[in-house]
Amino acid sequence: MKRKIHLVEDAFAVILVIALTLTSLVFKVMQDNFHLQILNADNLLINLAFVFSCVAGLITWREERHLSLASVSSKLPAKVKTVIDFITNVVIAMVLVQVFMASFCQLVNPDQFALIIWGIPERVYFFFFPFCYFLILILVCLNKKYRVASIIGIIIGLITSVGSFSGVLYYITGAENLNLLYTLSDTWNLLCAKMVWPFIIILIIMAFTGAPLFVVITGITYVAFSLSGGYVDVIPLEAYSKLSDKSIAAIPMFTIAGYVLAQGSAGRRFVDLFNSLFGWFRGGTVVAAVVVMTFFSTFTGVSGVTILALGSLLTLILTGSGFRKDKAEALITSSGALGLLFPPSIAIIMYATSNYTVISQFESGFDVIHLFIGALLPGIIMALAMITIGIVYDKKRERPKFSIKKILNSLYHCVWELLLPVFICVFYFMGWFNLFEVASFAVVYVFVLGTFIRRDFSIYRKNPTKKSVARVIADSVPVSGGVLFIIAAAAGLSYFMQDANIPEIVTEFITTYVKNKYLFLLLMNVVLLIVGCLMDIYSAILLVSPLFLYSSQALGIPIVQAGVIFLMNLSIGFLTPPVGMDLFISSYTFKKPVSEVIKGVVPFLIVQLVVLMLVTYVPWFTCALLPK
Repeated sequence: MKRKIHLVEDAFAVILVIALTLTSLVFKVMQDNFHLQILNADNLLINLAFVFSCVAGLITWREERHLSLASVSSKLPAKVKTVIDFITNVVIAMVLVQVFMASFCQLVNPDQFALIIWGIPERVYFFFFPFCYFLILILVCLNKKYRVASIIGIIIGLITSVGSFSGVLYYITGAENLNLLYTLSDTWNLLCAKMVWPFIIILIIMAFTGAPLFVVITGITYVAFSLSGGYVDVIPLEAYSKLSDKSIAAIPMFTIAGYVLAQGSAGRRFVDLFNSLFGWFRGGTVVAAVVVMTFFSTFTGVSGVTILALGSLLTLILTGSGFRKDKAEALITSSGALGLLFPPSIAIIMYATSNYTVISQFESGFDVIHLFIGALLPGIIMALAMITIGIVYDKKRERPKFSIKKILNSLYHCVWELLLPVFICVFYFMGWFNLFEVASFAVVYVFVLGTFIRRDFSIYRKNPTKKSVARVIADSVPVSGGVLFIIAAAAGLSYFMQDANIPEIVTEFITTYVKNKYLFLLLMNVVLLIVGCLMDIYSAILLVSPLFLYSSQALGIPIVQAGVIFLMNLSIGFLTPPVGMDLFISSYTFKKPVSEVIKGVVPFLIVQLVVLMLVTYVPWFTCALLPK
């Protein structure tokens, strides 16, 4: 029964992916070639994307793949660990109930979601948000190990959600005489006002004891809105607004495209190509490994996915070329986030779109393309730096001879894979496709490539020798689901920070006490490295980037340079001890202690920090290619 339910969930997710990709491209063809304007076309697409986000989040929870920091409780004595895990699960269940009640309240609110999209009320699409949280709560309760903790958390969650519950009763029954509920709600809000910092500290600690990051961020957001009057309805509404943005909807599409490529033969084909191009000279295999890692992390958007998918293959190739195993693994780990600086980087898209309103205050005519161009030279320098240090470690003396025939042969076998980034850049930068359309094109392209041209996958599940393409797409859903729920959680907190004028307050503080631009840049790097170490890149972009954007503008730092510095810091943060995310992913992939991973990446981390300083203090690297 359980397996059948999982298959239904996976099938629904795959159907949504197909619907999103094909609908987007069909609408494009009809509008451009036949001049047929499709009524509510954009609204349909973004709401389908929202439904996919909800389903993806549910599947990610089911697979226990939501992004979280390493659990420090695993190293504690058994009795202490049991207590901490119990408290953590109480908090998780409590926050899930709070979000469910807040979103359910808005679902039954007649003043919300009045739009009708293709005969379906907008409310039906939003229904998937509370429904998703409800199903997650069921999964939480089904976990026998922590069932008691979950039940306690649900009870506390219901008590602290009385404001939303009174709203539900009012919207459904019209009841207004709910004085007891109002009193309980006011009591909770008052408690949050007096205990705000203890509550936030507890939630932050939960991030280090295994609680998913989206739960921690949502819990902090709930406390923040409670102390300011109990306007917790903003949380689901902001999540809906953010997840139904077309630029955000492009994120899972690119992630799926990259994942499908990585699961097929594309990785080996790229390695063969770059080995034939560069393998004949010292460090040639290093060039191949770094370029392949860069290419795939550009599409997946989450560097850890590339390490998981290609780490073993690239390690085998590097060790076969004379590399020491530990150095090979360190190089692969250190190159896992390089793609975040190259188009169509999801991180760049996220930064530009989420800060567009702020950026437009300082620079008219700004486009995400400017950020792509500004990040290009720093990205190339960072990749070259990884290649250089890799060459230093390449001690092999015997190498294959240079062969034009082998190069042409490997190029022939890799041409379709090489054309994908070319098509994406041309279609997007020439303005032929918007971001969502080019992401949809990428999904269709890799589907056709992997299924019909390369025959890496079968269409039918019954084929015993190949994975079905539907199974591969379903396997990619938890990767995007974790990212999407982080974005949804961070949206509410970002709204609160903007509403509370926190960016302006921070800017005023910095400009009062930090007069020197170069000192500010140094402090910015230090803080962002810590942020990148502790926080995933998407929530950091939503929550932290506005703070530094205002401050950097006040000190005269160009917008593109500030953005590139911000993104470079976060990409390096993946490697920063003690809790950089890629350190733990590498530990899992290569089956070695985190301490050994840290020891191996330190030389590469130092080189990346040197490049960061170069880009920070020499604006030319980010501004040289920009249109004048």
